[in-house]
Formats: sequence, structure tokens, C-alpha cells
Amino acid sequence: MSQEHATTRYYGWKIVAAILFTLTFSSGLSFYNHSIYLNALAATPAFTVESASIAVSLFFFSGGIAGLFVAKWVQNYDPRYCLTGGAVISASALASLSYVTTVPQLYAVYCIFGMGFSASSLIPATTIVARWFKRRRAMALSIASTGLSLGGVVLTPLCVLLVEKLSFQTAAPIMGFIYLVGVIPVSWIWLRPSPESMGLRIDGDLVDGGLTDKDSSSVKPIEDADKGERKHGLGSAPIEDGLSFREARVTRFFWGIAPAYVFLLMAQVGGIAHQYGLARETLTESQTALAVAILPVMSIVGRLLGGWIVDKVAIRQFALFIMVLQIFALVLLASGAGVWGLCIGLALFGCTVGNLLMLQPLLIAEAFGLREYARIFSVANLMSSWGTAAGPAVMGYVFALNNEHYSGAYLFAAAAGGLGLILFAAGGPLHPVTQEKAA
Repeated sequence: MSQEHATTRYYGWKIVAAILFTLTFSSGLSFYNHSIYLNALAATPAFTVESASIAVSLFFFSGGIAGLFVAKWVQNYDPRYCLTGGAVISASALASLSYVTTVPQLYAVYCIFGMGFSASSLIPATTIVARWFKRRRAMALSIASTGLSLGGVVLTPLCVLLVEKLSFQTAAPIMGFIYLVGVIPVSWIWLRPSPESMGLRIDGDLVDGGLTDKDSSSVKPIEDADKGERKHGLGSAPIEDGLSFREARVTRFFWGIAPAYVFLLMAQVGGIAHQYGLARETLTESQTALAVAILPVMSIVGRLLGGWIVDKVAIRQFALFIMVLQIFALVLLASGAGVWGLCIGLALFGCTVGNLLMLQPLLIAEAFGLREYARIFSVANLMSSWGTAAGPAVMGYVFALNNEHYSGAYLFAAAAGGLGLILFAAGGPLHPVTQEKAA
């Protein structure tokens, strides 16, 4: 019997909801909260804005490197162990921030924080969703990754209140505890490592003689026929389709998308980090508070709309469109086109933020399959982390060179986005290996 059309009953949608929930907490208490931690630390005599900013860069660098090891674990073992370990590490590091008193301590804690975030965020999350969906993968990833933006909308204002009312020293351990509660229980109650662990095929087709949900919690390690690796908790999963990392890394498409995202995320994260300062050049403080809410809200709207569109159009063409839209939005923000120009620019930029983050794992899964998806994505994520870490700092430097005006900084971001667009377009078709063999 097939469950192909009974998507409302397919357990994969519970997986999507659970991933959305966990990403809300992991991203909201890390990525979107860095400005809170930075300001709180810089307000103490032991640290400056510069030293705290370097700590944030170390967070992204260490997370990118840790992602290589996270991918290996997720590929071979139940991702729930990875999410749990990552949440414990992140929560411990976050709580420890209230006790750091020297710059080396700060850098060490932020490196550990980045490693924990890597293990409890996109790599295990997107790997799980990609295993559960193929036909509706774009929509599933768009809904699940909405948690990335939702964390900034829901948790960041709450954390601001905690710090203001209780002080950072008291609030940091509380935020660490919230991280644990937001990730671990949901991971073990609702997440499952693969459809096969529940007697299902991808997209909901039943596996003859497959395991049930009850059986999945006691699955024994199985032997990989090709590599002899021990894989715990993945059930009776068949050998997954797609390319190995060695095969993927020699394709033209890999060397298009991986370096492209270095510059695309440099522009994106830099633009996000400096949006408050940009808005303050034009708006009052109260107006700025409203204006900076436009971006995360439109990120959610844009991502959900993008997930629906990708199911109906070629994903590569949609990705190119989103990259062009990001460049246009950044140019509009650099133009100083008044209040309406700023708001429209932030809205368009927000639409691209949600979609570009969703498209990277989706493009990699579509191009290279699931066989070694986690490893391929982790390497691409490591490369893009260079741009993520450098974006805010480089734009700040351009801002200082431009007599402390943001027009030059946002033009630089647009140029970085343009370079990313060129590199991605140069990567060629989405399935290069298939087409080369066919030729």
C-alpha cells in the first residue's frame, strides 16, 4: 500500500515541525543573539567591541571546521545524538560567558560555542529533512528552515528583556538552559533518523517488512556493504543514491556553488549585521526599531513562498533570480532613497535572506543526492563560513573608510553578491555528472 498522496499522514511532516522548533532555539540563541552578547561583553572593562567582534568571527570559523566532523557523525549514526551533544556544548558555553574575565577565555568559549552550534543546527537538521523528502523536499526544507528566522523574531526580544531586567551574568545561564529545553526533548520525542527506521520509504511509501516506529529506538548497528562502516540507529536503510564526496568535489557545479556562497553570505550576513546602523542614518530610534523588524519577518514570508515556487520551476533559475534580487536590494539600500526606499530595500533583502539559506542545502541535495550529502554540505558550509565571519568586519571597515556612511559598505556588499552570482552561474548545470555521461 502506498502513502504517496497521504502527505497529511506522512510522519515526515512531524519531522519538519520538530526541526523548525529546534532551529528556532539554536539560531535564536546563537546567530541572532550575537549582537546582544557583543554589547553586553563590550560594556565590561575586560572587553572592547573589537575583541568581542573577533570572538563572533571565531564562532563561525570554529563551527565551520567542526562541521566536517559533525557530517561524519551524522552520515554514520543517529543524528539525534549529534543534536543532543551540540545542545549540551552550546548551552554550557553560553552559560560560561557570564564567567569569562579575559580575552583568551572569551575566544576559547566562543570557539566551543561555535562547535556546539554546528552540531545542533543546519548540518544534522537538513540531513534529516533531506532523508525524509524527495518530491516535496523544497517545501519541507523551506518550512523547517523557517526556524532560523523565527528564532530572531521570537527569542531575541525575549533575551533582550532578560539581560535588561536580570543583567547578562544572570541571564546567560538561563539562556543556556533554554537552549537545552528547546532542542533535546523535541529531538528525542518526535525526530527519527530516517523513513526506513519507521518502516517507510522516502516520501511515505511503505517498506515491505520494514521496521515500525516502536522498533526504531532499538535498532542495532548495520554494516555498510561498501565501506564496512558501523551505522547506528538508521534502521534498514538502503544504500542512498547520489555521488560520493570525492566524485562531487571534482564537478564543475561543486566549484560553482561552494565559492559562490562565500561571497553571497558575506554580503548577506554583513548586510544583516549593519542594518541597524544603516537605518539610524535615516530614521529616528523608534522608527529604526520598527524598520529592523522588516527583514526577519520578510525572511519568513520569502522562504515559505520560495519553497512553494521551487516545486514549480527549475531550482537553478530560481536561485539565479534570488541572487539578482539580493544585489538589487543591496544597491537600493546603498542609494539612500529615503524612508520608503529603505523599507522596500529591507523587505526585498529579507526575502533573499530566507531563500538563499534554504537553497544551499537544497541545491546540494538535488545535485549530488543523499549518499554523502552531510559531508558535501559540511565542506561547502565550511567555505561559506569564511564569508559569514568576514562580512560584518569587512563592511565595518568600508564604512570607516567612507567617512562613516553606509552607502559604500552596502555597495561593497552588492559587489560581493555579484561575484557570488557570477561564480554560481559559471558552475553550469545542476547535474553535471549525469549530463557529462550522457554526452
